[in-house]
Parts: sequence; structure tokens; C-alpha cells
Amino acid sequence: MSSRLCCRVLQRLQTAGSPPAASAAGSRSWITSPCCRLQAGPSCRGLSGSGRGTMNVFDRSMKRRQKNWAAALQDNNQFDYLRDEVGGRVADRVYDIARTFPLALDVGCGKSHIAEHLDKEVVERLFLSDISETTLKQRRQSEIPTLCVLADEEFLPFKENTFDLVVSSLSLHWINDLPGALKQIHQVLKPDGVFIGAMVGGETLYELRCSLQLAETEREGGFSPHVSPYTAVTDLGNLLGQAGFNMLTVDIDEVQVHYPGIIEVMTDLQGMGESNCAWNRRSLLHRDTLLAAAAIYKEMYGNEDGSIPATFEILYMIGWKPHDSQAKPAKRGSATASFGDLSKISKPTNTDKS
Repeated sequence: MSSRLCCRVLQRLQTAGSPPAASAAGSRSWITSPCCRLQAGPSCRGLSGSGRGTMNVFDRSMKRRQKNWAAALQDNNQFDYLRDEVGGRVADRVYDIARTFPLALDVGCGKSHIAEHLDKEVVERLFLSDISETTLKQRRQSEIPTLCVLADEEFLPFKENTFDLVVSSLSLHWINDLPGALKQIHQVLKPDGVFIGAMVGGETLYELRCSLQLAETEREGGFSPHVSPYTAVTDLGNLLGQAGFNMLTVDIDEVQVHYPGIIEVMTDLQGMGESNCAWNRRSLLHRDTLLAAAAIYKEMYGNEDGSIPATFEILYMIGWKPHDSQAKPAKRGSATASFGDLSKISKPTNTDKS
């Protein structure tokens, strides 16, 4: 790995939040579709919009700039492989529910990575919502009638009891007040509506995190967070329950991608718009530290063919808004049989008569 290559990569990483040049944006042909601009007030560090004293961990304005920058890249489609894969798996969970949803909402839709896997027999109309206008303009075509809404995931501009289905894929992990966001999703759902979402879990990119921490400690005598904090799977069920959902389902999936080296990992994360946007992030990664991290990564996690793995832990969640028609557990003490009698059920009865 040459020092000149490292310098170029460092310069690209430092400019991840900068808007793209006008010439690059002007050469792109945009999809002419209605786009509604609905945004909350300007983001500032301090308390989140829920009014419950929740501190802001992420700079939402920086995340908007990062996603706009990534969407304006000429070869941005080559970085969509993870979103396409997870979006397809979320759509599979929608198909598992045997009903048609008249009106659905995709929170943090990106380029509509879920909608392209659905059809009108499942979802009749779909609202696409995202924080990045540039990304919304590049949404993919779908047979489902759609309407774009430019809105922050932390402040959903919809009335209560509006949607029959809400989906979200790889967007909720950048929200400051996740409990408040889940409550808003619960509010906009109609009774007996369902929320199906996917977000990255706490073990995501543990190889990159450990390599950077070890390298920074060895070269600089301490380390700073370069990978954003993520939600643990053990907390997800409690968060859904506190938001008011019932009949919960939470499962984990791991997607492992192999790269030539650490530089390619960071480049792809930047192209996905997934660069770190925490308030306490460091804007500079020294060249010696990066070289040391690359060596540690290959030594600790490298494959025999010279590639390195990057693990993405995906948390899938399903929650229903309560309704009288839903199945409810029986009252405590209403059972008519004892668990102690279950062993007698398997014993054959002697019906033979001599």
C-alpha cells in the first residue's frame, strides 16, 4: 500500500460530508417525479425533538450531507449491494403476511430498495420518505404508485392512523431518539397495522472497529470512536414494546462482505453514505495509524486469499399496532389442563378386547 494512495483516501474521507461539485450533479439525468418537501427545523446539538431530554449522538445535518454526496457520485450504484440485499429480505417479510396493504410508508427509503421488490398485489400505494433530496431523485422505478416526501426520520410529518404498513431498511441506526422514532411509527400506523424494519446491530464492523482501536492505541497512545455506536439486539424487543407494539418478532442475520483491504472497506462505506456522523468523531485519521490498522486487520481477520471480511449484523423487527381482532393470550389461571397431565397424552390406551 503506497503512501500516495493513503493520502488520496484520507482526503476523500475528510470530504465525505462536503457537497459534490455542480458539474457532477449537472451531468446526471434525474427522474421527474413529484417530491414533497417536509422538513423539521434546523438541527442543532443538544436535546432531541422528543422533548424527553435525550442527547443527540449523531449530527443529522452531517448525515444529510453525506447521503447527498454519496448519491451524487457518478458510480454510486456500485455501492448499493448491501441495501439491495437487505431491502429484498425486508420485502420477503412483507410477502409473508397474507394481506394487501392499501397505503404504506417507507421510512428512510434511500433509492427505494424495498419497493423494487414489491408489487401492486401487496402494496397498492407507497410513500417514500428520506432525509436526502438527491437520493430521492434517484429512486428506482416500481409498478407501485409512489409519492416522495423529503422528511427527517426523527420528525415524521404524517397524521395518526394513516398507514396500513410501515417499512424501513438500514436507516434507523442513525436516529438520535430511537424510542421516540418508534413511537412516531406506531402513531402513524392504523390499528392492526404492521411495522417491518431492518437496522444494523451492535456487532456490525467489529473487525474495522477493533483494528482502528488497536492501531490508534499503539501509534497515538489512545483511541477515538471511528465507528458509530449501534443498537444491541437485546434492547430492540424492549424498545418495540415500550413504543406500543405487540406480537413482536426480532431476528438476526449476518451479511459478510469480503474486500481487498481496509481502504476499500472505508471507500465503500463512504460511497454508501454510511460514514461516521457522531458528534464526537475525529475528522482526521493519521496515515501511520491507517497503515497500522490495515496490517492489524489482515493479521487478525484476513482470509487465506488475502482478502479481509467485513461483517454487517442486521436486526430484523416486526411489530403490530394493537387491535381488537388480534389474537390475545388467555387470562392467567384459565387453563383447563395441567402441564403435569401432558405425559399421559402420549401413552396409548389399551383398546384390545379378548
